[in-house]
Amino acid sequence: MGSPGEDDVVLVQKGKKQGEPHVITVNCTDKTGLGCDICRIILEFGLYITKADVTQVLCELELTIQRVKVTTTPDDRVLDLFFVTDNLELLHTKKRQDETCEQLHSVLGESCISCELQLAGPQYDSHQGASSLPPVVAEELFRCELSDKETCSQALSPDLVKLKAASVTPDNKLSPALTLLQIQCVDHKGLLYDIMRTLKDYNLQIAYGRFTPITKGHRELDLFIRQKDGKKIVDLEKQSALCSRLKVEMLHPLRVVIVNRGPDTELLVSNPVELSGKGRPRVFFDVTLALKTLGICIFSAEIGRHSTSDREWEVYRFLLDEKCKFQLSDVAVRNQIADRVRRALMGW
Repeated sequence: MGSPGEDDVVLVQKGKKQGEPHVITVNCTDKTGLGCDICRIILEFGLYITKADVTQVLCELELTIQRVKVTTTPDDRVLDLFFVTDNLELLHTKKRQDETCEQLHSVLGESCISCELQLAGPQYDSHQGASSLPPVVAEELFRCELSDKETCSQALSPDLVKLKAASVTPDNKLSPALTLLQIQCVDHKGLLYDIMRTLKDYNLQIAYGRFTPITKGHRELDLFIRQKDGKKIVDLEKQSALCSRLKVEMLHPLRVVIVNRGPDTELLVSNPVELSGKGRPRVFFDVTLALKTLGICIFSAEIGRHSTSDREWEVYRFLLDEKCKFQLSDVAVRNQIADRVRRALMGW
C-alpha cells in the first residue's frame, strides 16, 4: 500500500459478542486499487485459517512466496525450497534470517532437520515461465467458462452451478458523477479481492460501496465507481467489457484440474495475476491443507508463471504420491479430489 502518512489510521474493533466479526477501519489517502490492496492484506492474514504450517509462518513473517519446489527423497525425507521476497526488505540481515529460521523450527518442531537461507541465483528468477503445459491442459486451465466435465460433475459441487447465476448491472442514472455497479453473486473466500483487483486492473476507483450480509450463501454489492479522470463510465463498450470480466472472475477465480504427467498424477491450480505482477495470496497453503485432510502426500511441487494472449497466470503444479487410500487413476476419484481442493480455495 506504500509508506504510511502521518494521518493514516488503522483501527481494529472486536465484536461486541463472542463470535461476532471484528471491524477494521482504515483512514488513509485514496488511490486507484486501494480496495484491492486492503483486501489482499486481509486475505494474506488468512482469517479463515486456524492451523499454522510453513506457508502460514512465511505469511506471518511478511515473506511472499514466489516459487516452490518440493521433493521427496528416497529415504522418505522432504526437501522444501521456498523462493521468497521479503516485504520488509530485511532478509539480507542476520537478525531477520535468524528470526525466520527460529519461527520455522518452533512450528515444525523435531520434523525440521535443517533450515538454511541463501540468495537465489538468476537461474531461479521468480518470473520464469511454468514448465511446459500440454495444449489441452493449458486450454482447460486458462479458459473463461466451465467445462462440460465440470458441468456434468455438479452433484459433487452444486455451488458451481450457482456461480453461473452471478449478475453485474451498471447504472448511470442514480448519480450524476458516478457509475453504480450492482453485483449479485455466490459468496466465496476472496470475493471482494477478486472484484477489487479487477477494478484495479481497469484503473477504476471506488468512491463508495456497500455489501449485504451473506444470505443463503449469496451476497449483493453496490459499488459507486469512477474512472481515473474522475468521470463516470459512459462508453457502453467499456461497461460491457468490465461487466463481462467481473462475471468471469466471479465464475472462475481459480481453476483446478487433475491430469496425467507421464506415469504420474498431477494436480494443477491456476489463478490470474494482477497487472501489478502480484499473485493471489495463500493458494499454496489452501491446496496443501486440502490434500493433507484427504491423506494425500505430495511428491513434488512447483509454482511458475504462464502468459496467454491477454494476461499472466500463476500456475501451481503438484505431483501426487500414489501411496494413498485413493485410486488416483479413477476419473470419479479425481473429480472428488479436485472438488475438495476447489472448495477449500473458495472457502466452502
